Amino acid sequence: MLAKRIIPCLDIKNGRTVKGVNFVDLRDAGDPVELAEIYSREGADELVFLDISATEERRKTLVNMVRSVAEKINIPFTVGGGISSVEDVDILLNNGADKVSINSSAVKNPQLINDLAQKFGSQCVVVAIDAKQIDGQWIVHLVGGKVPTELNLFDWAVEVAERGAGEILFTSMDNDGTKNGFANEALAKLSELVNIPIIASGGAGNIKHFVDSFQVGKADAALAASVFHFKEIEIKALKQELRNNGIEIRL
Repeated sequence: MLAKRIIPCLDIKNGRTVKGVNFVDLRDAGDPVELAEIYSREGADELVFLDISATEERRKTLVNMVRSVAEKINIPFTVGGGISSVEDVDILLNNGADKVSINSSAVKNPQLINDLAQKFGSQCVVVAIDAKQIDGQWIVHLVGGKVPTELNLFDWAVEVAERGAGEILFTSMDNDGTKNGFANEALAKLSELVNIPIIASGGAGNIKHFVDSFQVGKADAALAASVFHFKEIEIKALKQELRNNGIEIRL
């Protein structure tokens, strides 16, 4: 059985790590390069680095910061934000990223998933899906959660997997930043529908929420930001408690 993974997420805006609630009310959480180094040292399994304003502002992810982070850490590292072409991915991977995360660009041009998987391998391609419930349906949203689409979360997840994505990073916008737990029912349904790893995102508030994401939500990895950035949960303590609950995890 594959070990579950704990993934701190660094949302970047104007060169700083930020964190909000339900995708708004952002506050500063520190220098991304320093945080990346700390998390690598403390036992994080991977990092995700999202330039959250890149798509909205039509600019490319900060390649220099990617290079700086890559020089400081020895764990896999996913980069997202403003990626819309094979060329964008080539630059990021050549500057130290291990994987890329695409979101809005994948919805607008689904063939991009196929192209990236074919050129770089599925293991490099993470498709991020931000969704919230509207009239009982999980609806996919774009541009940092600002633009609703007509896509259903589960239909899109199946298509993404069929097109060659290596992982899905599912963020529940309803749960994001609330610290009330992950969207475990939706997570469990996703893991039944597709045979690629699902990363749970949105809602971590305490250690039990992580336990539930794996035991109830059947997630393969759990991602969080503020509980790590503001030292509410220590990664070592979290991993030990997961192990105590019979969850396979690298200590």
